[in-house]
Amino acid sequence: MQGKHGGFSASVNAMYDKAVALMDLGPGLAEKIRVCNATYTVRFGVRLRGEIHTFTGYRSVHSEHMEPVKGGIRYAMAVDQDEVEALASLMTYKCALVETPFGGSKGGLRIDPTKWEADELERITRRFAYELIKRDMINPAQNVPAPDMGTGEREMAWIQDQYQRMNTTDINGRACVTGKPLNAGGIAGRIEATGRGVQYALREFFRHPEDIAEAGLSGTLEGKRVVVQGLGNVGFHAASFLEREDGAKICGIIERDGAIWSDAGLAVDEVHMHMREHGGVKGFPGATFDENGAALLEAECDILIPAALESVIHEGNAARIKAPLIIEAANGPITSAANEILQKRGCIIIPDLYANAGGVTVSYFEWVKNLSHIRFGRMQRRAEEARHQLLVDELERLSKARDVPWTLSDDFKRNYLRGAGELELVRSGLDDTMRAAYGAMREVWRQRDDVPDLRTAGFIVAISRIAASYTAKGL
Repeated sequence: MQGKHGGFSASVNAMYDKAVALMDLGPGLAEKIRVCNATYTVRFGVRLRGEIHTFTGYRSVHSEHMEPVKGGIRYAMAVDQDEVEALASLMTYKCALVETPFGGSKGGLRIDPTKWEADELERITRRFAYELIKRDMINPAQNVPAPDMGTGEREMAWIQDQYQRMNTTDINGRACVTGKPLNAGGIAGRIEATGRGVQYALREFFRHPEDIAEAGLSGTLEGKRVVVQGLGNVGFHAASFLEREDGAKICGIIERDGAIWSDAGLAVDEVHMHMREHGGVKGFPGATFDENGAALLEAECDILIPAALESVIHEGNAARIKAPLIIEAANGPITSAANEILQKRGCIIIPDLYANAGGVTVSYFEWVKNLSHIRFGRMQRRAEEARHQLLVDELERLSKARDVPWTLSDDFKRNYLRGAGELELVRSGLDDTMRAAYGAMREVWRQRDDVPDLRTAGFIVAISRIAASYTAKGL
């Protein structure tokens, strides 16, 4: 595995350079897009448990070709400048690929959130937010964070409240952060968004017989054997949706304490409940447990979903990965060196800058909702139902008038007459986004002989759009 320092950024930059080599960009513009614009490091103290504890946090801005910049804040002991800058650059390319009007940013706090009580975490989070807010590193028009590893709705609500305490007259203050609870200006479907995006990405891949055949697969998602590494928010939702809605068979789940396997398939929701009760997957009934969880990355399966940390598939284990199709639900789970090994073996990789873009897409919807100050569907839902009711009434009137021996079923009427609420609209918008982004990426992949894989194609699409933004600015 590549070293932590210089590793993740170097890996992302290697993939970037591979794409740029196939493009007609001037060297100055290529360098401008590649480099991270700025990284702010903050060290602050909080009095906890009778003494002052000093914490280190980061907020990195990779590209301001569009503003605000967007990216999550993660809480983890592994957080450092290299990781935050690499994640910020991925956010830039991700936002460009799925056409959300943001530049890329990322933040992190070096902390183990499990070691602190909720009230202590709130004090730490508010102080971190204060340090960033007073420097405009959190602002609805300039820099908009979201949840990431180790953070969630709760932390986003604290950050939003801290911003509004410091900016009492900012009418758009709720838009300073996304991933909030519904009662604090959040949006329906945000928690599931990244996992839902992984599902939609796989569905779109399986709509193209040529792509399925290239992966050595056939048919649909139904019955496909899946291994998921990491049953956190993203991995859980992706696995649960694929199992319940698409008929995929989740055979393996890898977690911190090891991995479990069942040829018959694992009930994802039950595994998730077991983890909440017991702190890990060990002891889940009806499954084989292996303490060496990483070994299951190399298991025989149809689809591998790395959904946890970066660099879990690296030069040391890539040659032993057997899955013909890998979808990167996490950020950077495959290093650039491993990518080359897998590509030569014929493995198809659906890359992270596309596959896990569901989160930022729905964050965009939430940001727009906060700026418009009205939930989606509120103005049109009942009008839509009324129009549908007119059509149903007319069809039934014609049926009776002409003595036609048919009626509309109650199920049809119930489903047809229901106007789209916020959740349906969010899912529709996410599905449309994932389809369009895959189409743009696939077009480059299929039409250019010099583009070897979807990742390179995705980078080319993203970089082209960023370059066009800079050109429009006069650079």
